[in-house]
Amino acid sequence: MSQHPGFEDHNNPDYVFKHKKALYGLKQAPRQWYERLSNFLLSQGYERGKTDKTLFIKNSCNDIILVQVYVDDIIFGSTNESLCEQFVATMQGEFEMSMMGELNFFLGLQVKQVEHGIFLCQAKYCRELLKKFNIEN
Repeated sequence: MSQHPGFEDHNNPDYVFKHKKALYGLKQAPRQWYERLSNFLLSQGYERGKTDKTLFIKNSCNDIILVQVYVDDIIFGSTNESLCEQFVATMQGEFEMSMMGELNFFLGLQVKQVEHGIFLCQAKYCRELLKKFNIEN
């Protein structure tokens, strides 16, 4: 073990610190967060996706709610709005979290939700790539 960069004690270089919480940025922090979150979702009746282990699914009568976890972001949707409201209340009761509202961007995808469907686009991502390599024109 060694002292974490930025937390070095130059008077005691052989000492290490015992952390009561995982520090954001440490390699094990996302894994511990995901384990805690997934155990909570499983205890609430969600099932882990068979192919994608970061997808959680819960069936309720004829409705379904899908919860997708990506590092520390969670997106969710349902065939029934009340299931979404229940999910938000349950999560906020267990975790300190903020709601960002309707999904507009996720992993480089622009998401446009309208009455007749959902449209995905990567125009912004493509523009950023063109700009990065100085080939906008």
